[in-house]
Amino acid sequence: MATRRCQVRVSGTPVELLPERGLYWPEGGVLAVADLHWGKPESFQQFGIPLPLGVLEDDLARLSQALRTTGARRLLLVGDLIHSKGGVTPAVVERIAQWRALHDVEMVLVRGNHDRHLATLPASWRLEVREEHLDEGPFRFAHHPEPVAGRYLWAGHLHPVVRLSSGADRLRLPCFHVGPTLGILPAFSAFTGGLNVSRRAGERIFAIAEETVVEV
Repeated sequence: MATRRCQVRVSGTPVELLPERGLYWPEGGVLAVADLHWGKPESFQQFGIPLPLGVLEDDLARLSQALRTTGARRLLLVGDLIHSKGGVTPAVVERIAQWRALHDVEMVLVRGNHDRHLATLPASWRLEVREEHLDEGPFRFAHHPEPVAGRYLWAGHLHPVVRLSSGADRLRLPCFHVGPTLGILPAFSAFTGGLNVSRRAGERIFAIAEETVVEV
């Protein structure tokens, strides 16, 4: 099945909302994703909690697909790239280094609260690190959703999901929550909880349903 991305204008600028859980800004050649939480299963396993180990492979496969289909020149990681210091095991470091070697793109991390558990990220990941935010064109990219005058803010942190119901059927789907001055990206990792969001005046919600992004 072909993926279906959603094209919208934000702050007068065309962007694309991707079913891979990322934002693509064509004019800047930028793909932005948030809340990957790499190493989360490994973190939990250290406490004897058995969790699936295929999460990282799913993340990397979707990230590769998003880079390939958009042709993005830059990848912005909008906070919480890692889950904890303990989850960045040698195996995780090596697997991500292998993936990184296959992708000749500039990668910039804007640190989130989880990223501060590790003062220095592995050199083999080849990351440029910004501590607070990154300003690009009309946009500011920052992990925490704290709007700033003069720029449209794209943030993460909240892991937004939307609840849909029809009769006895109930769904909670990851979503993009887009307001007049602030847009919240979905958590890139599927292995996260989520904050239920609802649409208020001036806001739009775009749900991710498998290979499709649709406004609800």
